[in-house]
Amino acid sequence: MEKESLLESLKRKSKKAFRIFIASLIILSIGIFLFYNYAVYDEGVRAGIVVRISKKGVIFKTYEGQLNLESFGALRGTNPIASTFDFSVSGSDENVIKDLEAASLSGERVNLKYIKRYGSFPWRGETQYFIIQVERSTK
Repeated sequence: MEKESLLESLKRKSKKAFRIFIASLIILSIGIFLFYNYAVYDEGVRAGIVVRISKKGVIFKTYEGQLNLESFGALRGTNPIASTFDFSVSGSDENVIKDLEAASLSGERVNLKYIKRYGSFPWRGETQYFIIQVERSTK
């Protein structure tokens, strides 16, 4: 009889330890997900000409774009060095999307304020860089 009660006690303790382990694992996973989804790693501004802005995706539709960065005056007497900056836009930022589309069609130079997140998820965008504001030149 004593062995049975000891065995039952051991079973209860092991079930309780397993439940605590699973709950801790779930809480840790949620914390990591929230960190990667909302934490901002970097903030900054990039200047250039918007080459492309498009809505992409099969299941999750996201706005993706590309900015042509040109290094003017870096080296005297040479052609400007062109590189690109790929970015994503949150689908809820309708004003940012409209400004990017207008800037892309006009070919004007813009300043893009962005944030960089630690990770990217399919429903947020392909890149870790998210445009939060477009500054268009007023001439």
